Amino acid sequence: MGISEGTDDGGWNSLEAARVGAHHTNSDKQEMEYIREVAGSRAHDGRLDAGLRKQWAKLSLQVNARMHGGGPWEQAHMAANSAWLRTGMIEAFGPDPDDADWDPTAVVSDLLCALTMTPGQARSLSSCWTELPIDQIGALRRIKNITAPLQQLIRHMPPGPLRDRALEWLALRPLLP
Repeated sequence: MGISEGTDDGGWNSLEAARVGAHHTNSDKQEMEYIREVAGSRAHDGRLDAGLRKQWAKLSLQVNARMHGGGPWEQAHMAANSAWLRTGMIEAFGPDPDDADWDPTAVVSDLLCALTMTPGQARSLSSCWTELPIDQIGALRRIKNITAPLQQLIRHMPPGPLRDRALEWLALRPLLP
C-alpha cells in the first residue's frame, strides 16, 4: 500500500500515477489543481525521504506552471504557489545551487520577475491605497502575496543587487494593503 493509505487522494498515491494523471489532464483545471495539491502535500510529508519529496515537489511545480491562465490573478497565484513550495523545500533540505528549483537566488529572481510594478510605483500607490480603484488595490495585494516568501529566503541570499532588491520589497510589504 502507498503512503496515502486511508486518505482521499483521488488515486494519486504513487508518484508515477500522479505523473501520468498530470500528463493526461491538461484541460481539466480542477483535476490538475487536485494533482498539484496532492503532490505538494507529499512534498511536505516528513515520512518520505528527501529525494522522493523533491520529486513530488517538482511534479507540483510542473502542474502549477501548466494550469494557470494569463490573467493577473492567475499569474500571481501561480507565482505565489511556486515560490512557497520552493521556499519550503529550501527550508527543509537547504539550498541547492545546482538545481534552480532549490536555489534561493533563482527563487528570488523568479519571484521578483513576477511583480508587475517597481518598488517606487508600489510605494507611491500604497500611500493612498484606500482611494485607489479596485484593480489597483488588487495589483498591490498580488504584490504583497507574491513577495511573502522573501521573508524566509532573504537569509539564504548572498550580498548583492538581487538581495538589495529583495530587501527593498520586504521593507515595502507592511505598507501594502
